[in-house]
Amino acid sequence: MSRLVGNQAPHFEGQAVVNGDFEDIKLSDFDGKWKILFFYPLDFTFVCPTEICAFSDAAPKFKEKNCEIIACSVDSVFSHLAWTQQDRNDGGLGEINFPILSDLNKNIARDYEVLTEDGVALRGLFLIDNNNVIQHATINNLSVGRNVDEALRLLKGYQYTSTHGEVCPANWNEGDDTMKPDPKGSKEWFNKNK
Repeated sequence: MSRLVGNQAPHFEGQAVVNGDFEDIKLSDFDGKWKILFFYPLDFTFVCPTEICAFSDAAPKFKEKNCEIIACSVDSVFSHLAWTQQDRNDGGLGEINFPILSDLNKNIARDYEVLTEDGVALRGLFLIDNNNVIQHATINNLSVGRNVDEALRLLKGYQYTSTHGEVCPANWNEGDDTMKPDPKGSKEWFNKNK
């Protein structure tokens, strides 16, 4: 995984469920935008809908930051569609505000280094910038879901650093002081935040 961060995101393309229909999508469809590509193990499971629904509910906050969300699993588009047609209170997804990409041949999960020996994807999350460079990657094992607020915080941080040339210290949140990445400039931050 470490070799992916700082490098061009592997190309992906395939069929996805988008607003109740099947559409072909590819990485270049999102050129000029920031992307959150996240993998989940399987449709009709337990932790997965909590993550997908949480990302869907937060999608407007990501869109405000010129960021598109794409979910991906090794299930078929037919399975994805059936899951979106099931109500949330019955373990389904309901309407989702981003594409759910099918990776039936498992090439995308393999390219992003999240494919398990059992043939499902770990909970990989990749923050891809507007130049298609992976700025952040995390991989959770199957039993623990991700924090959507943390993904949004990281997006804001990487967007800030790419624009302003400063760096974000530990526990940084939007609006907090940032740091100049040099020996003298960084002292300003340390003196303010003793």
